[in-house]
Formats: sequence, C-alpha cells, structure tokens
Amino acid sequence: MYPRIKRSLSEEGSSSAKRTHFRSFSVSGAFGNGTSQRETNGQTKHHLSANQHYQQTTHSSTRKQRFNLPIYAGRTAIIAEVRMKESVIIVGETGSGKTTQIPQYLHEDRLTKLGAIACTQPRRVAAISIAQRVAKEMSVQLGEEVGYTVRFEDVTSEKTRVKYMTDGMLLREAISDPLLLRYAVVILDEAHERTVHTDVLFGVVKSAQKMRKENNQKPLKIVVMSATLEADHFSRYFNGAKVLYIEGRQHPIQMMYAVEQQKDYVHAALVTIMQLHQEMPPGGDILVFLTGQDEIESLAKLVTDCAQHCTPDCMELLVCPMFAALPSQHQMKVFISAPSGKRKVILATNIAETSITIPGVKYVIDTGFVKGKAFHPKTGLDMLRVQPVSKAQARQRTGRAGRETSGVCYRLYTEEQFDELKQTTIPEIQRCNIATVLLQLMALGITDVANFDFLDRPPQDAIENALEQLIVLGALRKASDCYELMPLGRQMADFPLEPRLAKVILSSQQFNCSEEIITIVALLSVDSLTYTPQNKRDHAIAVRKKFTSSEGDQMTLLNIYRAYNSVNGNKEWCQQHFINSQTVKQVMDIRKQLREICVRMNIPFNSCGKETANIRQTLARGLFMNAAELQPEGTYQTVSHRQPVAIHPTSSLFGLKPQFVVYNDLVHTSKCYMRDVCCVDPSWLRDAAPNYFKEHRLHSQPTAIYS
Repeated sequence: MYPRIKRSLSEEGSSSAKRTHFRSFSVSGAFGNGTSQRETNGQTKHHLSANQHYQQTTHSSTRKQRFNLPIYAGRTAIIAEVRMKESVIIVGETGSGKTTQIPQYLHEDRLTKLGAIACTQPRRVAAISIAQRVAKEMSVQLGEEVGYTVRFEDVTSEKTRVKYMTDGMLLREAISDPLLLRYAVVILDEAHERTVHTDVLFGVVKSAQKMRKENNQKPLKIVVMSATLEADHFSRYFNGAKVLYIEGRQHPIQMMYAVEQQKDYVHAALVTIMQLHQEMPPGGDILVFLTGQDEIESLAKLVTDCAQHCTPDCMELLVCPMFAALPSQHQMKVFISAPSGKRKVILATNIAETSITIPGVKYVIDTGFVKGKAFHPKTGLDMLRVQPVSKAQARQRTGRAGRETSGVCYRLYTEEQFDELKQTTIPEIQRCNIATVLLQLMALGITDVANFDFLDRPPQDAIENALEQLIVLGALRKASDCYELMPLGRQMADFPLEPRLAKVILSSQQFNCSEEIITIVALLSVDSLTYTPQNKRDHAIAVRKKFTSSEGDQMTLLNIYRAYNSVNGNKEWCQQHFINSQTVKQVMDIRKQLREICVRMNIPFNSCGKETANIRQTLARGLFMNAAELQPEGTYQTVSHRQPVAIHPTSSLFGLKPQFVVYNDLVHTSKCYMRDVCCVDPSWLRDAAPNYFKEHRLHSQPTAIYS
C-alpha cells in the first residue's frame, strides 16, 4: 500500500513514506533544451533571431498567432535558404512553430508550383493533429489543399499541396516513385528521433535529389528539421548543408535532481506529484514522463486514489494519460486547459518529448527511463525493453517546463546518474530487426542493400541476420554476389506490414481462411483493442472471459471482433466489455485496405468457419521463426536460439502450457515475455520451413494438444 498523502509528505515515518529529496540548480537558455552551460560546454550558437524577453500575449486571430511564433522572425531567411540551396538543416525547439509554419511559408512563396510539399513525422498522432491545425490556419478543408497520410488512412486529394505523413508512408510511396517526382520539397521533421524509417528516408531522398539533378529534372529540395543541437552530423551527410538555428521562447528552468537513486521510479513519481500539488501555488500543470501504458494506467489510479486524501482547500487534480494506444478523443484532453481551480497532471510516454506541445505545463517529472527497441542478431530476439534515456532526451524533457513561464524539472535520478547517460540515443536502425527495411530497399530496386548510403550504418551481423530471415521467408534468394527479390518478396513488399505478417496473409489462401487472417493481422496492427481500468480490473477481466480462446490470443481477438460485429458496433456494448470502439473502427479500416491489396493480387477470399486449426496453421507459416517450445521444467525456450522466454500474464494461454507456440513479439520487463501467442503443432512448423527446422531442431515430438 502506498501511504496516505499527509504521511508521504512528512520527513518522518517509514522508508516507503519518505519524502523524495532533490538538489537543485537553475538553467536559463535562449535555445530551450533545458541545459546548463556545463552541459553544452559553453558553446555559443548563432541564431536567426533573439526572443530573450518574450511576453505572452493573447490574440483572437490565427494570423496574429502565427506572427507571434518564434519561427516568424526567421521566415525570410528560411525561404531564401531553401530557394538557394538543395538541402537545409533547421534546428528549433518544440513550440517554435517550425512544423506548422515552414511548409506554409514555402507554399505561400509558391514553391509548390513545381510539386507538393511532404512533411514527415515519426508518429501517426502528430501527422494527423498537425495537418488538422495547418488546415485550420490556412482556412481550407482538411484533405483538400492540406492533408495527411498515415498507415491505413489517406486524407488527401489531387488538390493537396501540403501533405503531412508518417515517415513510413513516404518510404512506401518511394517504392512506386523512386524519384519522388510528385514533390518539390521533402521536409524530414523530428529528425533527431532517428526512427528506422527516417534513417532510410535520408538515403532515399538524397538519392532522389541526386538522380533528378543528373537527369535534368525539376530539383528536389530537402529540409531536415531537428529539435536538438546535434545538427553537424546531418549537415555532413547532406553535403555540407547549412544549419539554421531558430530562437525559442524558453523561460528559466530550475533543475532538481534526486539526492539518491530511486529503486521504484513510479512510486517516486507519485510522491513528487503529490508534493507539488499540495505545496505549490495554483497554476501550472504537471507533466510526467513514463515508459508505457501499463505504468501510466497504474500511476493514474494511484494519483486518483491519493488525491482523495488531500486537504479540503487543495485544488482538484485532473489525471490525463497520453500514450499511443489511447483512443484519440482521450488523447485530445491533454490539449484542453484545466478549468479554474483545477490542475492537470499529464502522464505521458516519450511522445510528449518533441512530437507535441502541451500548453500549461510548469512542472516536469522525468523518471529517466524510456521503452525502446532492442535486437540481438546472435540470438534473433527482437524486443521492447525499458532503458535509461540519453542526455539529449533528458534535455528535451526538461525543456517542456519552460514554454509559457518559468518552470521546474524534477529528475528522479541523481546528477551523477545523469553524467553517466549516453550523449544521444542510439539510432533505431542500429538496434532493431531491419528485415522490413531491407525488403523495402529491394522493392525500390536497390539490390546492393548491404552498401546502401545509411546516415549511420546498421551492424553487419544485423544486416546478415535480416537477409537470412528474408531468404527463409522466401522473399529473397542469393544470386552470386548479390540478392534477388523473388515474386513472393515483391508481393510481401506491397503490404504495409512486417514481412512475416505479409507472409501469413499470402499463405492464407492455401488454408481457405483469408477472411479470418486479414482480420487477425488488422487486429495485431493496432495498439490495444481492450482497456482495463485499474479500479475495475477484476470486473473487466470477468466480462471479457467469454471471448477467451484456449487456442491463443489471436483467436481471442477474433472472437471479440466477431462479437462486436454481431451487435453492429454498439457503443454501450463496447463500454460494458471495456472495448476501445475507436480502435475497432481502426481495425475495420485496416482490414479494408488489406483486403483491397489482396484483391489486386487476385487472392481468393474464403472463410474456414469453425475449422480454426487452419488459422493457426496459417499463422505458423509466417511466424515459424518466432516458435517456442515447452521445457521439462515447465518453462519455454525459443526454438531458434534456445533463449528463455515466458508467456505474458495477460495472454489467454497463460497457465495452459501448450508444447509449442508461436508469438508475434517479445517485451522485456522482469522477464522476456511472449505476446500475442498461439499454440501450434510441430508438424506445421516443419511444413512451413523444412530446411530451417533441419538446422533448428524441435527437441520433442508430441501429439498436438489442439488440432
């Protein structure tokens, strides 16, 4: 039990009720990355403008709001630089206006006469919300002059001149249009996040720019935008492109470090939230950085419970979660100002670091951790794991506190721990499975993928592992000193999916279950179909128990989807069963697009009815490299590299212990857990990849539990 609030704010009492102690120092920088002079080595940066004494003003007109953004003072210089140079690097903090304004400036300067402007975003929610904002500022209907394209959703038309899109979608467009001829300008935003798709896009747009120049075609302008100061690397890659620094509105930020290491950063965050809420004057919301949905939902319940014990004169505390799987209508609550006499506490993942700007934040609590991808080529394990942030990420988090007024950042780690952090985040392309990337490059006609012009080259063993995966899946074959894309691989590349899931769909026609499989793949493509409030956890689990299948999680998800359709998507039914109705609608949209791709490939649509073994056999055709086998002592090991894994506690197979399973992904917390697990027959695995299972032998020969 967590302590009551009065006790938790006391210097006395048990260790669990101990106050979190901080050591402080102040930082106030014009740039706004929340760094002290010590952290930047005292370097002086040259900026386009100086807004040292910014004062907040309120304007009713959107036009006046645009004029007041820090970016506006650099408008003329930015346009001139883009016109004169092939490539430009722009560094500006979140909130400076670069993402919404620069595409408009270039459009207003008629650069779109030669083609549209593409502005890429790492995250779906950012691409959509920014496009909505820009359409409003330009007084146009969304989908006309301004639009967006994200996976499984295209809100554009032939009139669209400014298009916001996820980086993965521009990469997919390049497969059919390698020179990106429909665009005059490509803006790669949030480049500092270094997502795998953004890193590949660097090479793709650089190549397109060069080839268009060599062919005497219309020029392609490249604008790379970053919220951090590490721009020299981008500049060197883009042939010495000039770097422009946009001055921000940063107010002084006081930095607070924990005096000692925190064993439980979620508990430390709880105590700090309640200390701030009870001790600080009204005004100023609290932003807390956590690693994922589970932590956010857990802390949300704890904060809500603790707030009930506050003194009567304490203002009301509004808890606002913010994570990717949250339905969009709930995500939007973080952007609404708290009513008078109330304070918001926003519990967010790293989406709030740079992709979005949340108004009203005065206090930031940084737990110092983030959930990131990690791939180990030698073991073949590709997983999500909680890891320390980098110094660059910590500075970005700090900067959220000084947007509108002076702020305070509470780092739930010591200053010594900060000093030990890595300077920057390792690019995702150097720590993830790159099979999808290499398949897309092959589809682009780049056969020598091992020598592609990466900004930062992936490890050689990761490249070799990915190529081997694609060969085993039947997507590639090795021809002398290069690799050749097979017809199956070309089909797999047409799906906006990981290769193994594309293989599952393409295998479904053999087992007469295409209808069920595209539904399951759509269900696996969304973040969370269900939600489980902490205060109603037992009830939520009980009402959904009727959907649980002993065959696996994919069948459980399919049962929920079928039940949803049987009640015609009734919202009350969704609420009663704790189903995200918006997520189910997203599943339906994804399913529709997958079906359209299948129709173009002449894949017949059949249903297996009650023959659900067909579904599991089809899943084995694509997920066989993700097979795990039950050991005599009751644990699981992966078949590929004999790594210990466990079935996730939320799985419908938890506690059942089938002999063989395949899983969709792994997440590493206290153990390495398999998620989206399905039981399979070992003979199905051998049929899926005979040569693979000659090398990776199945140690037992059991009779299938389910058939």
